[in-house]
Amino acid sequence: MRDIETYIHDDKKRTNNPPVGMAQHDRSEEKMKTYQYDPHLDPTLQWAGKAEGMSFDVPTSSIHIHESIKPLNIIARVTKEYSKALEGQLEGQMSMFEAETPAERMRRRRESIEFYQHGVDWTNRMIAGDSLVIMNSLLEKEGMAGQVQMVYMDPPYGIKYGSNFQPFVDKRDVKDKKDEDLSQEPEMIKAFRDTWELGIHSYLSYLRDRLLLARELLADTGSVFVQISDENVHLIRNLCDEVFGPENFVSQILYKKTTGAGSPNELTAPASVGDYIVWYAKSKDNFKFHTLFKGKIPDGDGSDSYNRIELYNGERLSVSEWEKREKTKLAAETMPPKARLFTLSCMTSQSGVDKTKYPVELEGQTYVPAKGVWKTSEDGMKKLIAAKRVMPTSKSEIRYVRYFDDFPCMPLTNLWEDCGMADKVYVVQTALKTIQRCILMTTDPGDLVLDITCGSGTTAYVAEQWGRRWITCDTSRVAITLAKQRLMTATFDYYKLAHEEQGVGSGFVYKTVPHITLKSIANNEPPAQEILYDQPEIDKTKVRVTGPFTVEALPAPVVKPLDDVVQNDDDISAKQTDWRDQLLATGIQGRGGARLMFSRVEPLSGTRYLQAEAETKEETPRRAVICFAGETKPLDSRMVALALDEAENLRPAPKLIVFAAFQFDPEAAKDIDSTNWPGVTLLKAQMNTDLMTEDLKKKRSSDQSFWLVGQPDVELIKDGRSKTKFKVKVNGFDYYDVKKGTVESGSTSRIAMWMLDTDYDGMCIEPDMVFFPMGGKKDGWNKLAKTLKTEINMDLIDKYAGNESLWFTAQPNTAIAVKIVDDRGIESLKVIRIGDE
Repeated sequence: MRDIETYIHDDKKRTNNPPVGMAQHDRSEEKMKTYQYDPHLDPTLQWAGKAEGMSFDVPTSSIHIHESIKPLNIIARVTKEYSKALEGQLEGQMSMFEAETPAERMRRRRESIEFYQHGVDWTNRMIAGDSLVIMNSLLEKEGMAGQVQMVYMDPPYGIKYGSNFQPFVDKRDVKDKKDEDLSQEPEMIKAFRDTWELGIHSYLSYLRDRLLLARELLADTGSVFVQISDENVHLIRNLCDEVFGPENFVSQILYKKTTGAGSPNELTAPASVGDYIVWYAKSKDNFKFHTLFKGKIPDGDGSDSYNRIELYNGERLSVSEWEKREKTKLAAETMPPKARLFTLSCMTSQSGVDKTKYPVELEGQTYVPAKGVWKTSEDGMKKLIAAKRVMPTSKSEIRYVRYFDDFPCMPLTNLWEDCGMADKVYVVQTALKTIQRCILMTTDPGDLVLDITCGSGTTAYVAEQWGRRWITCDTSRVAITLAKQRLMTATFDYYKLAHEEQGVGSGFVYKTVPHITLKSIANNEPPAQEILYDQPEIDKTKVRVTGPFTVEALPAPVVKPLDDVVQNDDDISAKQTDWRDQLLATGIQGRGGARLMFSRVEPLSGTRYLQAEAETKEETPRRAVICFAGETKPLDSRMVALALDEAENLRPAPKLIVFAAFQFDPEAAKDIDSTNWPGVTLLKAQMNTDLMTEDLKKKRSSDQSFWLVGQPDVELIKDGRSKTKFKVKVNGFDYYDVKKGTVESGSTSRIAMWMLDTDYDGMCIEPDMVFFPMGGKKDGWNKLAKTLKTEINMDLIDKYAGNESLWFTAQPNTAIAVKIVDDRGIESLKVIRIGDE
């Protein structure tokens, strides 16, 4: 049985960002940071808006931690060793489950409020939000300038809206012209508009701004890679020339992504079977670079110049002569036993000293350099002859015998033909080998890699595999959900560390290959050893899972009320007017087609966070007030608290408070669901994204603009034999019945993931168990279970695919938290206190 371990970067620190549960204590003012482009740079490309955009402002926002995920702890609960511990067959609990002392918890709470003031142990990071704002926050709030070793960017290749974004976690076949395949995520819609509002012109501005901030984050030895198709590669080169300087261009890599060339009858031009990676260094004078090698194959890669063969008896002849004699083609499988391929290389050099220009006696013939001098001394030449490394090719020329196996590898070039795509988990996903090579060429274990286009998390996955630290971000909740699942359920080889006591930052123990050269033989030196950076030695007694990482997000901006809109915000006023009109026209739809209708919906004056008031169209009308969230960020707990504060001061008091949003932060949804205000009902209304995508769709998906949002239906089950043993069952979502005024239960069919924190501290979710009900036989925990079948209790890990948790112990008054993520990436949070259920 192997040990299950992970790499911990305990020699590195990060700042203490605010946990979402403590966000109300984050009093820092959101300021704007202005970035300037150098007006004296020689322009290489012009586009609409470039001249006007020589400076741009970015908000300096806090980044809130929503989840702290430790896959090792989650997996440990379903191992055979943990099962034995529960049965009392092992003494004590495993060390990974040691609890904090009260004093340690108090110290952590105190320091956690002093945001960005303390260094805390490094954890990798997955951040939801606009990459430009995130990068600026890393620079301005966290002081990370010069700390990133590699940046990878995989921006949208073209202007097709639908085909760039995946709407559901289990749907990867996305078509550009199908309305049902359009992303329903407000952040993704905003990202599309920001990127393509002016077509290629806004696309170039979008990329240039992010390249500039990437340069600021990069270490002096760092590199940036931009993956792009042939459609826009020339534009990317020009952009990077402007931001990094043409002198820092390193390479333009072409990698083959498919073998399909299309149907000959349909082709109107040569088929495109590859994409490009544009590589720039921050400073080419001192950038980090490791040479990677590919193995040479007889009659394959690296064998083109090896046109001669030496047989086991010492006979030497050309390959063509051997093939003619043997009547077969030379290949790896037809190579004679103990035979060696070789080629003949020049033995003279144009530069040297006169003492290396001497006559050479070989097989009764005398040879002198026709031009220049010999490449070695007279003594060295004797050693080469003794080793049978010198061969005459004519009466006037001798050449050096270089065997195919003198160096069984060849340096990797910028043409990568072996980077085919494995099964995708996301609609736009990069091949593993492509990113792997970029990481291995430019980073070492412990270095920090940043990917601002997370997608399915390929860069984070590869960085984790190779012991690098990582930060990745995306605007899509679906992408974050998929990447989170992919990393949580991943397993890796355990690479031997160069110095165990120093951790992964000390590097790996790598395999090496000897490189025999003319010089090493002539000087009687041992051959140089070339390091194979893609072949670290593997410890077979261990297996590795993903290390700790946090899931974070930018907070929502507070929406301005109608009477606080400045001249530049006329758009907000018009949108809120449209939302009020839609609410009056369609009402709020509940389950089964029932609707909560209003007789009037009007602006509400004198308030900042409540934008409208309404009256229900019922036998006994009720006064309602409405809080509209913004278009592009989730409604968060800060705005809920501020809106409720205002509602308390309204006279007459409202009977209904409606929070209407395109997206709800799970903490905010929890606060709404758990608020107990006698005589007042709080409702969550999901806004139809048709309200912000009418120009992107052929027609509206529904005439309904607002739907009631359910709350998690979670059941806490006691073990009748113990007062401290419990399990949780997720029944789906509860929905408010607008006709009956009661709550009814939904189903679990669309739950993509749910997680359970059995000791919730109110700051952020730190799950002990994670479940993937939609995983099926291929996804979820299944691949990990197959890899760890010797170490895993299969009966227990099977429960990680259901809607019922494992048994756990909890003391009275302990809070437990359940977070549910549906197939659209929408999250809900339910908190239960033991003893209050």
